[in-house]
Amino acid sequence: MRHVIIGVGAAGMTAARRIRELEPVAEIVMVSKDEHVHSRCMLHHYLSGHRDERTLNFVSEDFFVRNNITWLPSVAVQALVPERKNLILTNHQVICYDKLLIATGADSFMPPIGDFPTASNVFGLRNLSDAQAIGAYIRPQGKVVIVGSGLVGMDAAYALLERQMDVTVVEMAERILPLQLDEVAGQEYRKRFEQAGCKFLLGRKASETVTDGQNRVCQLVLDDGTTLNCNLVIVAAGVHPALGWGLGSGLEGERSISVNDCMETNLPDVYAAGDVTGLSGIWPNAMKQGRIAAENMCGFRMCYEDTYALKNTINFFGLVTLSLGKGQVQEGDQVVVSEDRHCYKRAIIRDHKLDSILLQGNIDYAGIYQYLIKKQIPLEQGQDIFKTSFADYYKVRLDGQYEYQL
Repeated sequence: MRHVIIGVGAAGMTAARRIRELEPVAEIVMVSKDEHVHSRCMLHHYLSGHRDERTLNFVSEDFFVRNNITWLPSVAVQALVPERKNLILTNHQVICYDKLLIATGADSFMPPIGDFPTASNVFGLRNLSDAQAIGAYIRPQGKVVIVGSGLVGMDAAYALLERQMDVTVVEMAERILPLQLDEVAGQEYRKRFEQAGCKFLLGRKASETVTDGQNRVCQLVLDDGTTLNCNLVIVAAGVHPALGWGLGSGLEGERSISVNDCMETNLPDVYAAGDVTGLSGIWPNAMKQGRIAAENMCGFRMCYEDTYALKNTINFFGLVTLSLGKGQVQEGDQVVVSEDRHCYKRAIIRDHKLDSILLQGNIDYAGIYQYLIKKQIPLEQGQDIFKTSFADYYKVRLDGQYEYQL
């Protein structure tokens, strides 16, 4: 049996490890355009200088040798030919498979604004190659404009502030981290970033660019006419699944690859996991998807069920925030807030069940909230959600033993 995995991110590496556990003698081939295995969650540490290519690796250096895996780095897939069960690589090599896992992740979205798509100093921050290219433009007091204030944008801002760069963040929403935080929680981070020298232009969009004679953006023009001088632009405006090479292969899906609960695509013996599926795009979920895909590739019937919520942990300047769920208020929701000088908490209760929760400052004992959201446990009338614990879901049986009800 030959298992072929495209991608060496969280989903792909987890799948490879699980396949080797289940099938000790199966052939495993991994293909990646990446030269180095690296955690995309830690790319900002590369920008700050705290990590290098070696320390971005999230598996042991002998992973491929120890697990008897053939790795083909620095090469991309050009085409999938499902009727022949093979892949055509950009180096013209043809790889045949019995089972195929597509775990190519996602690429940065580059909006068609001015010279963004072609300028030499405009980058996303999704791959190590992006961080390496950005590194050439890092210098004290260099002017960087970051478009987008989501987690990637703010991670980049934090790292470049550490490198003494002049950082300006442009965000179309009226607050930073708009998908993860509400106004109160976002304001706490904004104050800390501004104290560190970061500037914010909120409720603004990039509109035009001005380039110099060397194809570099030297000025960014916003929709209100504001002009920002810059040596470097980082665009953190979202991602799109990396599946361009799969177009025309018969894979179903519009913006991402469609999979069932077993991570199977519509093509026989072809599976997908991680960001390329458009499912919850966080590291732990990508690993779970990779594991489930691997088990099904090995003949076990396992289902992926963790599509319930988003989970983000944020830590800037020593202030920790945990966000569980989508955090979007709908009509009829009950929003419960608790705040003191040490902690801010906000819960969204929908149909008598916990839908989302935001904890800032103190995130201890947060496990109960993840279970309540995942299991959609009904809350009792008048229940204080911020004083809820696992102890509330134990009951004493007649024999004196405790029984867990979740």
